[in-house]
Amino acid sequence: MEVNNEHYFYVLECGDGSYYAGYTNDLKKRLAKHESGKGAKYTRSRGPLTLLYHEMYKTKPEAMKAEYAFKQLSKAEKIAYIQDGKAERT
Repeated sequence: MEVNNEHYFYVLECGDGSYYAGYTNDLKKRLAKHESGKGAKYTRSRGPLTLLYHEMYKTKPEAMKAEYAFKQLSKAEKIAYIQDGKAERT
């Protein structure tokens, strides 16, 4: 039995400018679900979708904690979080 040690917190930008934050253990597969209209109800009518940001964690609770914390931020704080995170990755 293979154990998946990749857990992702990710942020999509919707066509209306809103953000969708989520958790997955298979980022490619989850993005494909969103694009096909079978992802979250929130994103179904808000395309096109753009992956703005993602972070990988070793455990599901860590990734879900990051998702929850992000959802508590204001839009301005979310933008800063994404920009700061991208700066750290380059």
